[in-house]
Amino acid sequence: MIERFLEHLRVEEGMSRNTISSYQRELKRFQKWLPNKNWAGLEPGEIPCFLSKLSRAGIGPRSIFHNLAVIRRFYRFLLEEGLVDANPSKFVDSPKFDKRLPECLSQDDAKKMLNAVKDDTRQGIRNRAILELLYGCGLRVSELTGLRLDHLHFELGYIVALSKSKKERAIPINDLAKAAVQKYLQEIRGSYGKSRSGPYLFLNRRGERLSRQSVFKLVKRTALKAGVGGTVSPHTFRHSFAAHLLEGGANLWAVQQMLGNSDNISTTEIHTHLDRQRLRREYDDKHPRSQIRSKK
Repeated sequence: MIERFLEHLRVEEGMSRNTISSYQRELKRFQKWLPNKNWAGLEPGEIPCFLSKLSRAGIGPRSIFHNLAVIRRFYRFLLEEGLVDANPSKFVDSPKFDKRLPECLSQDDAKKMLNAVKDDTRQGIRNRAILELLYGCGLRVSELTGLRLDHLHFELGYIVALSKSKKERAIPINDLAKAAVQKYLQEIRGSYGKSRSGPYLFLNRRGERLSRQSVFKLVKRTALKAGVGGTVSPHTFRHSFAAHLLEGGANLWAVQQMLGNSDNISTTEIHTHLDRQRLRREYDDKHPRSQIRSKK
């Protein structure tokens, strides 16, 4: 049943491999605990017992919340497929936890990190382009590593990001980020390994698609080098991208579109009404890197 559910997530919903792996890991743990290994015979009151066990094992409220969300989604699938007669997770209360604001760099710290990567070496040129795109376009790390050469539309002033659900969105790119990527393309990318004609923008030394782990390590090393404290990850750049645009007075709707957060807006409406020129104006006027360019 688990394998059937995971295949549905992969084929029908286009879920990413990493997310599917986390679903599989949590469902296998639930299955190991499951009384009599009987999905259909589970009583609603037994699920809180499982969640309590996770809590006693030192697992935090957010992870417990995610476990419950996975179990709920799994049982909805089983119910729709006619594999169970009821969803025992339907009326289970979610654990309560304090909402924490996401980590965010100050504009000065963002500049420090970008300037800490010198583009006078092969690796430095590539890494500078990576950080400029993370901060300049608000990309998720999976979107960055999944960027292909045909996603770059520099002549029109934007790139295309492919989300975990395989939805595309156009994001404006500032001149500093564009220049960093162009330098990488012209001077470095062709020298990486055997996959010189591969589709992905960022490659490792073997010419293979750059991994998410490599980007995480790059960001942590750069934060340390720049003397930026706190927990800094690729997602920190994404939050900073949004926060700094909003601090500069950007329209919330425009920021949501650039992030791919289409709250209460259907995909059809986005594709029908998205005005790329309007996004371009918002971006040029409000993003700190564009402000730096305009002052030169």
